[in-house]
Amino acid sequence: MLREVGRSNSELSIAIVLDDEIAALNSEHRGKRSATDVLSFSLLEGEHSDQRGKLLGDVVIGIETAARQARAAHRALDAELARLLIHGILHLLGWDHREPAEARRMRAEERRLWRAICS
Repeated sequence: MLREVGRSNSELSIAIVLDDEIAALNSEHRGKRSATDVLSFSLLEGEHSDQRGKLLGDVVIGIETAARQARAAHRALDAELARLLIHGILHLLGWDHREPAEARRMRAEERRLWRAICS
C-alpha cells in the first residue's frame, strides 16, 4: 500500500485494539465519546514533524467495530481490516472526507488502492 501511495520508503505503526481503547482515544483526541472503526495520527505535520524519520504516523483500528461492520456488509474480517487500513493511511497522508467533493476523491483513491493490493 505504501508503494502505491508513493511512500515505499516510509513506515507506519498499526494497532488493533478493543472498542473501549479506541473509544478512549476517540474521546481524548476528537471529543467523541464512542468507539469508532479507525483513527489516524499523522506525523507529517505538527511540532515534531521534522524528527519523524520514515514514520508517517499511527493507524489504530477498533477490531470489535470492524467485526460488526464486516458482518453487516457481508465481508470477511480481513477484508474489512484492509479497507480500514487503506482509509487510515490516506488520513495519515492528509486525505479527508468532510466535504462531499473530498469524500468522492477519497473513495476513488480507496478503490484504486483496493484494486492494487488485490491484484
